[in-house]
Amino acid sequence: MNAAVALGSNLGDRLASLIAARDAISNIAGVRSLESSPIYETEPVDCEPGAPGFFNAVIEFSYEGEPLELFEQLGRVEVGLGRPAEHARNVSRPIDIDLLYFGDTVVNTDHLQLPHPRIAERRFVLQPLADVAPDRVLSGHTKTVRELLASAPQTGKVLRSSVQWEV
Repeated sequence: MNAAVALGSNLGDRLASLIAARDAISNIAGVRSLESSPIYETEPVDCEPGAPGFFNAVIEFSYEGEPLELFEQLGRVEVGLGRPAEHARNVSRPIDIDLLYFGDTVVNTDHLQLPHPRIAERRFVLQPLADVAPDRVLSGHTKTVRELLASAPQTGKVLRSSVQWEV
């Protein structure tokens, strides 16, 4: 099943955090065929006043398993990279990993919503997602990712970064 995650970091070595997250995700049992978007520099959205800017990216991959299992694995990656298991929402963080979709699966529980409920409102997610899956139509939507990006609200600058993934 194709799945995608959004990666974000605005504390510490942001690039190192994204690389470590990508590497850890690639080592999750059942993950195959990673495709990474370029890295974007973005302004904080809904964060505490004075929050530093983010590096954001999206990774799409195939996964042989269940969505909740993947979600739990991603949570362990976050904790392993320095994000507390219990954390406030929308505050600065060394790493943030959001499961965006899992094929056409729809999940609506207290812990997991798929597709991600705020994906269409967030340019900092849609822009890198459009680099890896521009023609995907998410469950519950009628527009492609590219079309969602074109109609998304302006919520801060999203600029393609000059930094690149290390090989």
